[in-house]
Amino acid sequence: MTSRRDFLRILAAGAAGAMFPARRLGALTPPKAAPATFGVARGTDTAAIVRKAVELVGGMGSFVEEGDVVFVKPNISWDKKPEQAATTNPVVVETVVKLILEAGAKKIIVADNTCNDARRTYKRSGIKEAAEGAGAKVPFMEQRRFVSTNLGGTVMSDWEVYREVMEADKIINIPIAKHHGLSDVTLSMKNLMGLIGGRRDLLHQNLPECVVDLAAYFKPTLNILDSVRLLKANGPQGSTLKDVVELNTIAASTDPVRIDAFGISLFGDAIFSNDPAAFPHIQEAIKRGLGRSDFSGEGYMEVNLG
Repeated sequence: MTSRRDFLRILAAGAAGAMFPARRLGALTPPKAAPATFGVARGTDTAAIVRKAVELVGGMGSFVEEGDVVFVKPNISWDKKPEQAATTNPVVVETVVKLILEAGAKKIIVADNTCNDARRTYKRSGIKEAAEGAGAKVPFMEQRRFVSTNLGGTVMSDWEVYREVMEADKIINIPIAKHHGLSDVTLSMKNLMGLIGGRRDLLHQNLPECVVDLAAYFKPTLNILDSVRLLKANGPQGSTLKDVVELNTIAASTDPVRIDAFGISLFGDAIFSNDPAAFPHIQEAIKRGLGRSDFSGEGYMEVNLG
């Protein structure tokens, strides 16, 4: 089976041939302004801020092509209601699915290898109903659908990966910003642990290196960070609604390091440091060339929709 990394190389090679289209005769039109490379939208209308954040980075049509099979990875791990902010907001997932369909995708799969029983988490999170209502397939990740794959990582080599992820044309990663008892935060890179099977508890011994291994291998097409509600303490499940703050914020970027650095900045004094450089997985990802941590630098654009 072709690995996802090989598939991405093939895809990139094909794209290179299309970089210089033939000139069209006729009147010249002024070039459009370049989209942001990091978009943030704030506001109380969740669907609207999802659409705006994606629009700021070029729109879903910049990432998804007609006929694509797209795998959407939210966090559905815990048997919690949306208000508890332990799982991705279902309206965020629903809106992303709609955007992908509007871009022309042939098929959308929304799934997660959950920690609690998937039959409960899919329902209680509201994600199964929302995603299916928008037009996606929402399967449970059955063990027989995992295949041994060489991830080529620093720590992770052969590991079980969900087959539908390997066969998808694009991956859209939709983590929720949360506190985490082991890593202090869980954001875009750690969210990718839900694409693999096996003894994931063993990865906690080298968690920063492992989550960067996953980010380097899967290379999501787009990361959309759900910070509509933020779980500031007692993560990753939370304890009471006192652990939750409403931020009504969505960020979008292809850069998982910038997304995670931005996510860290949202926690304030709820975590040990606001400095992304203090987090080992950020340092490791930068060292491997996966992105940059100065999220508000060049290419940053923010819109407040009220």
